Amino acid sequence: MNAVITGASRGMGKAIAAKFAAEGYDLILSSKDEKRLSESVTELKAANNKSGILSYSVDLSIKTEAQKFGKWILQQNSSIDILINNAGHFLPGSIYNEEDEVLEKMININLYSAYHLTRILLPKMMEQKRGHIFNMCSIASLNAYSNGGSYSISKFALMGFSKNLREEMKPYNIKVTAVYPGAVYTSSWEASGVEKERIMDVNDIAETVYSISKLSPQACVEDIVLRPQLGDL
Repeated sequence: MNAVITGASRGMGKAIAAKFAAEGYDLILSSKDEKRLSESVTELKAANNKSGILSYSVDLSIKTEAQKFGKWILQQNSSIDILINNAGHFLPGSIYNEEDEVLEKMININLYSAYHLTRILLPKMMEQKRGHIFNMCSIASLNAYSNGGSYSISKFALMGFSKNLREEMKPYNIKVTAVYPGAVYTSSWEASGVEKERIMDVNDIAETVYSISKLSPQACVEDIVLRPQLGDL
């Protein structure tokens, strides 16, 4: 079994990769940060020496690069059992005062990265008549909030992509799940002053995604909403 995971060099992506590797999956991992990706792959291989792990450093916000990555995946001649579109970025701000081209940046990485990569891989998955696609959305996909700006717009768009893809892939037995995490403790929270115990752990997301992927072929969880026990910050 094979899992493709983008944004896999840290945070939720790395935790998800570790979970699938521990369960015996072979992995294809990507990240824009080549050094951090290499370090993560070394860690994963040391902990899971029976899993095959391939990596590819790529800026998925660039259409041609995302397409090139997808074609490289197809050249590996492996089944695509799991695709986790996790690559993304957060730039805070408000629509009325954020810098010019923030919306374009957010759309490129948070929406188009998943759109272009998925479109390259879909013919293979449709031919297989199986597979599971996870799109890592956000609570910001469901509710507007202060200082969310273009980030929230891009995540609303990713939700729309997920819902349309879900309908289109039903006849091909390909599952599509949109994941909506609230605050998760990653490196971006370390200097925030928020206590680690106040928000979710990356392994909460990894365990949930893996569990959903193991349901019977006739069951599809369309949406996963995870929030800290005490609610959003």
